[in-house]
Amino acid sequence: MDLYPEMESCNNSENSHHNISSLVTGAAISSSTSPSITSTPSRYENQKRRDWNTFSQYLKNHRPPLSLSRCSGAHVLEFLRYLDQFGKTKVHTPICPFYGYPNPPAPCPCPLRQAWGSLDALIGRLRAAYEENGWPPETNPFGARAVRLYLREVRDLQSKARGISYEKKKRKRGPAQEHQQFSPNFSPFQALPLPPGDHI
Repeated sequence: MDLYPEMESCNNSENSHHNISSLVTGAAISSSTSPSITSTPSRYENQKRRDWNTFSQYLKNHRPPLSLSRCSGAHVLEFLRYLDQFGKTKVHTPICPFYGYPNPPAPCPCPLRQAWGSLDALIGRLRAAYEENGWPPETNPFGARAVRLYLREVRDLQSKARGISYEKKKRKRGPAQEHQQFSPNFSPFQALPLPPGDHI
């Protein structure tokens, strides 16, 4: 899901918002006008580069400015909370009469947030981009435990508030898969505190 058209459409006079929107627009234009020699980059690769450029610009606009080498999981959480202001997903509060309703019959004043699925996909792309840009996996802030816990918290909160389930359906295992599950060489896929105040 694309996060950044929401950022571009936000009429905000702050320089940081303008810079991020300009960067994203420029990245989209350059990717569409650059000649393709071997093959056209996939949509995933384009979005990953766009996410990386946007996060890099966010660090530059941070007060005080942050270098990537000093970026921690706390700064990643700060970035995710910053993106919430551009969200389009209604997240009902516990006192809302539509709390837990997947299809509310009427509007309500509950806040709009970034959907959990969008944030989860964003972190996955940024985590990959970090290492592709030459940074070691050991220092990857997008894989920090605090970030994983935050995403889990957002998933659970939005699941209850919106009355929907994010649980993946369990697939039926065949005999070969069941044997693989108990194989000693089998290793299951490992899925992937914010400072107060607004620094933007």
